[in-house]
Amino acid sequence: MKLIAAYIRRHAGMFFTAVFFLAIETAADLFQPAMMSYVVDNGVKNQDVGQIFRYGALMLLIAAFGAVGAVMRNICASYTSQTVGRELRMDLYEKVQSLSFENIDRLQPSSIVTRITNDVTQIQRFVNGSMRIMLKAPVTCLGAVCLVVCKTPDQIPMLIVILVISGGLILANMKIGYRKYGILQQKLDQLNKVSREFLFGIRVVKAFRAEKQEEAAFDHAAGEFADAGVAAARTGAFFAPLINLTVNLGIVALLWMSAIQPPEHIGSLMASVNYMTQILFSLARVSGIMNAAVRASASAGRVREILEEHPVQENGKEKFTWGQVAFEEVSFTYAGTSRPALEHISFQADPGETIGIIGPTGAGKSTLVQLIPRFYDATSGVIRIGGKDIKQMDAEDLRSQISLVPQKALLFSGTIEENIRWGRETASFEEVREAGKSAWADDFIMGFPMQYETVLGQGGVNVSGGQKQRISIARGLLRRPGILILDDCTSALDAATEAGVLEEIRRLPGNRTVFLISQRISTVMRADRILCMEDGEIKGIGTHKELLQSCSGYQAIYYSQIGDRAKEERRE
Repeated sequence: MKLIAAYIRRHAGMFFTAVFFLAIETAADLFQPAMMSYVVDNGVKNQDVGQIFRYGALMLLIAAFGAVGAVMRNICASYTSQTVGRELRMDLYEKVQSLSFENIDRLQPSSIVTRITNDVTQIQRFVNGSMRIMLKAPVTCLGAVCLVVCKTPDQIPMLIVILVISGGLILANMKIGYRKYGILQQKLDQLNKVSREFLFGIRVVKAFRAEKQEEAAFDHAAGEFADAGVAAARTGAFFAPLINLTVNLGIVALLWMSAIQPPEHIGSLMASVNYMTQILFSLARVSGIMNAAVRASASAGRVREILEEHPVQENGKEKFTWGQVAFEEVSFTYAGTSRPALEHISFQADPGETIGIIGPTGAGKSTLVQLIPRFYDATSGVIRIGGKDIKQMDAEDLRSQISLVPQKALLFSGTIEENIRWGRETASFEEVREAGKSAWADDFIMGFPMQYETVLGQGGVNVSGGQKQRISIARGLLRRPGILILDDCTSALDAATEAGVLEEIRRLPGNRTVFLISQRISTVMRADRILCMEDGEIKGIGTHKELLQSCSGYQAIYYSQIGDRAKEERRE
C-alpha cells in the first residue's frame, strides 16, 4: 500500500479537501438519528407540534449540508483517483520504455499490458473508494458506537462483542483474499496473452482453419480466469453474511430490550437501533472496501514490480563517438535458455563499409545486430564503437545514431507521412519524400488518392507486405544514422525492386556503416564483406568470391539458390 500512499500524497490538498467534505457528510448522517430521538421524546410524546416542526426543520437543514458534502466529496474523489490512475500509467509506460528486451521478455508483454490497464484500474477504484467509503465507514461506525453508548450505556458489552467478532471476520477476509486476488490477476495475464496472440495471428489462424484450436485455448484461459474469480468472490460471499448476522443479532437484542424500556426513553432506543443499523452498513462497507484494498494491494505489488525493475543494461555516461564497429569474442545467451545464441563472435566493420550477414534460420543473425543498439547486452566479450565499449555509452545517445529496419515491418495507425516521420520528427516534408524515393516507395505512395496523407490501419493492414517494408526502410533512412541495420527487411520485395533499394542506399551521402542481413545470397553478394553464420558462430568472413573459394557453408547456400548453372559457369 506504500505505492498507493505515495501517489495520493502528490495530491494531498485535494485529498484532504475530500476528507473535509466527507466529515461534513458523516456528521450529518450521525446527527439525524439524534434529531429523530428529540422529535419522539420531546415532540411526539408531549404532543408539542412546535418541537416537532423545529427539530424536523433542523433535520432537513442537516440533510442539506450532508448532501452538499457528499457532492463535493464525490467530485474531489473522482478527480484524485483519475489523476492517480493517469500518473501511474504514465510512469509505468515510461519505465517500460527504459527496460531492455531481456526485462520485457521476463515480464512478458501480455502481463505488462494487464498491469498498465487492469491493475491500475483496481488501484484507481480503491483510491476513489477510500475517499468515498473507506474514510466514511470507520468514522460513521465509531461515531455510531459512541452515540449508542451515550443513548444506551448498558449495551457496551454487546457492542464490544459485535466489534471484536466483526473485526476478526474482516481481517480473515483480507488474509485469505489477498492470495486469491493475486492468482486472479495472473489468470487475467494469461487470458490477455491468448487474446493477443490470436488477434496478431488471425490471418494465419484463418488460413489454416485453426479456429477450433484457438477457441479451445481461449475457452481454457477464460475458464481458469472465471474459476479464479469465483474463488476470490467466494471469500467475500462467505464473510459478508457473517458480519451482517453478527450486527443484526445486536439489533435484535436492542429490539428485545424495548419491551422492558421505560416509555420516556423510547426515542433513545429508536436512535440506538438506527445507530446499530449504521454500524451494520459501515461494517459491510468496510468489508467491501477491504476486499477492494486486498485486490488493489495485489495489483500494487504487480505494478511496483515493474516500477522497481532495474534495466539489465546500465546506462553509461559517455557520448556516442562514431568510428569502427568491433566485436571482440562476443557471446550471448537468452535468459531462460542454456544454449548460447552467439559464441565467440569477432570481426570489425569500418565506417562506410557494408557488411552482409547470411546463414540459415536460427544462425544468430538477428541476435548479433540486436546487440549493437544494446537491445540486449552481450553475456561475455566486448562490442566497441570508435574504440569505446558500448556498455559505457549512454543507451539513448547510442540508439539515436542507429537505425534498425526489422524484417517484420511495424507500422502504426496514422498517415504514411507520420509513419515515416518516426525516423526524425523534425524532418521537412521534402526530406520525408526524399526518404520515400530512396526506399522506392514514392511511386506507389503518390498513386494513392491522399498520397503521403493516406491513413494506414493498425499494423498497415491496407498496404501490401512489400509496401510496408519500403515505408519502414524510408523511416530508417530518414533518421540519417551512422549505423544502418537492415534485418532481412527486403524479403517481401522482388529482385528488381530490392536491387534498386540497395543501390539507392549505397548512393546516399555520408560515411555510414551498413549491416545487411538476408536469406538470399543475391542480396548480400555485393557487400564489401560477408559474414557466413551457422549455429551462432561465424563460419567465414570475406567477399563473395573469397567465400565461394573458402567457406563450405556459403558455397552450399550459393549453389542451392543459384543452381547447377552457377557450377558450370564457375568451371568455365
